Amino acid sequence: MTSSLDIEQPEALIAYLQATGRIAASERPVVRVLGGGISNRTVLVERETGEAWVLKQALEKLRVASDWFSSPERIHREADGLRWLGQLAPLGSTVAFVFEDHTHHILAMQAVPQPHQNWKTMLMNGALHLEQVRQFGTMLGILESRALERRHEIERVFNDRTFFETLRLEPYYAYTASLEPEAANFLHALINDTRTNRITLVHGDYSPKNVLVYQNRLILVDHEVIHFGDPAFDLGFSMTHLLCKAHHLIAHRVAFLEAARQYWQAYSEAANGLLTPQLEARAVRHTLACLLARVCGRSPLEYLDQSERTRQRRIVIDLISSIPTGMNSLIDAFAQKLQEVVTT
Repeated sequence: MTSSLDIEQPEALIAYLQATGRIAASERPVVRVLGGGISNRTVLVERETGEAWVLKQALEKLRVASDWFSSPERIHREADGLRWLGQLAPLGSTVAFVFEDHTHHILAMQAVPQPHQNWKTMLMNGALHLEQVRQFGTMLGILESRALERRHEIERVFNDRTFFETLRLEPYYAYTASLEPEAANFLHALINDTRTNRITLVHGDYSPKNVLVYQNRLILVDHEVIHFGDPAFDLGFSMTHLLCKAHHLIAHRVAFLEAARQYWQAYSEAANGLLTPQLEARAVRHTLACLLARVCGRSPLEYLDQSERTRQRRIVIDLISSIPTGMNSLIDAFAQKLQEVVTT
């Protein structure tokens, strides 16, 4: 059910916080709307005490051009994720849970201290630091391998994959398959494999846009697609962002391709027995699927122009016909295809 409260309206939000006893009746916090998300309203609440919260409220209809719906109940899956990631992720790489509201579908968490930067923004400006890239790989490897050790507890909490279906498998893979006949069999087979493989905790939105950098430490936010499933999805989803930036940022292409290799190496070292040849092979397939979905699916990357989308689609369709055997081979093949396009 859709809430009547809109947290992006400051006066309404302050009245709500006062009425629910979250803040004193006399307190007047500063409320600032945070942009950038398509699936939530997000605001920063700066209290008179000096404490700062980020509040998120899930939207039923996502802010994209096509009709894309998902139940606002997913915010409570994110609340579960926030609590569990505090136990599993490296120290300091997540923020603290504050409260949740099941009536208005709100999650509140501690804000990352200032000054901080969004990692995607940094990368798009060419501020690429390999030590941060390796942090990104290490954090995912540690998170997923620790979750594997507690899989029986975690599976009970995160077994429902409804939001992963509505926010990832349908808009990224099934929708793309409906538009790309040459990739349809590949994508449908991958959907089936993804539903079958249930191994460990999967973040589902492991992306530079969901990482803030504070004092050179990466802090992961936005966990609404978290579920118990196949870690190969996280690998493909995240690797896609590095490869797409290698495609788009020509002046930094070599650096981003090296970053992709470093990311894979750091994950491999931190995954602590989780990584197998079978998982790597699935991660390659998810990378190809996400590379295609981010130019043809319901949520195309905003920084790729039409010529880049057409080029990336052509490259991926070609690679699907002869899938590379490992992640480094895929990175090399993608780089070679980009070079071939430039020289032809």
